[in-house]
Parts: sequence; structure tokens; C-alpha cells
Amino acid sequence: MIKHLRHHEIDRERWDECIRKSFNGIIYAYSWYLDIVNPGWEALVDDFKTVMPLTGGKKMGIKYLFTPFFVQQLGVFSSSKLTADDVLQFLRAIPKEYRYWEVNLNTFNNVAGKDFEYKPNLTHELDMIRDAEGIRKEYSDNTKRNLKKARQHELHVVHDPSREEIISLFRNNRGKDVSVLQEAHYDVLRRLLQALDARGRLHSRGVKNEKGELIAGAFFTDSNGKVIFLFSGNSEEGKEKGAMFLLIDHFIGENALKNLVLDFEGSNDPQLARFYRGFGAKECVYLQARFNSLPWLIRWYKS
Repeated sequence: MIKHLRHHEIDRERWDECIRKSFNGIIYAYSWYLDIVNPGWEALVDDFKTVMPLTGGKKMGIKYLFTPFFVQQLGVFSSSKLTADDVLQFLRAIPKEYRYWEVNLNTFNNVAGKDFEYKPNLTHELDMIRDAEGIRKEYSDNTKRNLKKARQHELHVVHDPSREEIISLFRNNRGKDVSVLQEAHYDVLRRLLQALDARGRLHSRGVKNEKGELIAGAFFTDSNGKVIFLFSGNSEEGKEKGAMFLLIDHFIGENALKNLVLDFEGSNDPQLARFYRGFGAKECVYLQARFNSLPWLIRWYKS
């Protein structure tokens, strides 16, 4: 029987044990991760054998569900095989007090029926079980060209670069065009990185130029047999010299022959998708489930 639990009613130990044992468990779904990205999150649970986090907010007095920043997939998690009907039953169990929601499911959540709207999203995953040479053979010609260019410059990959420098690289470059990210979101990211590091789940890499200046950097995190490319920053010099190609190739070399999947965490953006596919990553679809019972005037306004 599926139960709705308020934040204070959730047994953290049982929840995290469920995510740990789930065949589709992922770092985003652990209680401590959710606490940072969406304080006050609630949940649907079936005896803590199958669970679904509810990450919500409130606006104009109306409760809604959304996928927080620094989270790509959530949905239903279970230690047993999930059918499309199992997932549907959890979606149907979302309390009616949530009048509007857009919930990202995970790549293992299939759905059935026409109860809700579904929008497909893309992520890209690379199986790391092969040796580095085997993985690199599947690089695109464009990726190989960029790696060759990067190696012609005096660039070198470093471990554990300054977190703040990586965040600044993003904010001063691509971040200028990402207006939805406000200072509060960067504070969430900082707390998240600290929590990941404290649990040994943070893997930071950077690329420095011949002057010792950081020109690119990235944060990776891992759990449940999956490594996630969580956040990155790249300067104009880094772009020109192919620094991010070098960084990812180095990370692949470090983790080849491990029973891991590297999830590039996106993307629907064709240019980014091409970048990820260039390393041999394969497209994977995850769905966003949508529901809207808002009054017609608010519904019209949102559209």
C-alpha cells in the first residue's frame, strides 16, 4: 500500500537503504541530497521497498512539484522489478493537494495509460567496463581532433582544483546566459559539493594552462554503479584549446575497466548532445510526467 509521508515522518535509514538496494538507485534520491536541494521534501512509500520522493514548493498559495536544480532524474525506485503499471500507481498516488507538477522520472521508469502528459528528455551514458583503448576507438573524429589540439598546448589535468574557481569559470562564461541560476542556487551547489566531499562522493578535475591558471573544471559524483558529470566550468581559453575534451578523456582513462556507467547528465541541447556522443556515449530517454489541475485562469497564465 502506497503511503504519503510528510518530511518529518520519513525514516531516513530505511529510505536510504531502499535507494542503496534499488536496481535503479541514483545519488539524487538519497535523503541527505534531497535535504540540500529541496528542504522539506515529502515522499510516497510502499513499506520502504518502493519509494518516490516528492520535491515541491508553494506559490500564490498553490502547492506544486518540480525537479530541483542539480537533479536530473527522480521518480520511482525499487529493489524489485518495476512495471509500467507500478510507476503509474505511484503517479496516481501523488496527493491532490499538489495542483500542478512536472516530475522527472528516471530511465528505468516506463509508463502506461493516458492519465498524465509525458515529455521525453535525453541523457547520454557511457559504459566504462571496457578498457580505455576500446572506449577511445569509438570517439568521433571531431573529439579526436579536439584532443589532438589540446595536447599540442601545454595543458595538464589536476585533481581537486578549487571548487570556487570552477564555479566562477561557469558564472563568468556560460553562466551569463543561464539567468535562472541565482545566487541562492550557487549556495545550494556549494553545500551539495561539501556534502558529497564529506561522503567521499566528490571527484573534481581541472585543466591548467602553461601559466598554471585553471581554464576548465568539472565535478563528478558517484553512487549505485553510476558516475554523474554534475557541473562544469570552461573559460574562453579552455574552449579554444579543447580543455574539456582533455579533462573528460583523462577521467575516462582513470575509470576504464570499472563496472561503472558515466552519465553526462544531458542533454536535449543538440550541441551538447553532439559533444557527449563524441565520446561514444549513447542516448537514453527519461520521461517528465506532467499534471495540471490549476484554475483555468492560472493555467492560461502559465501557458
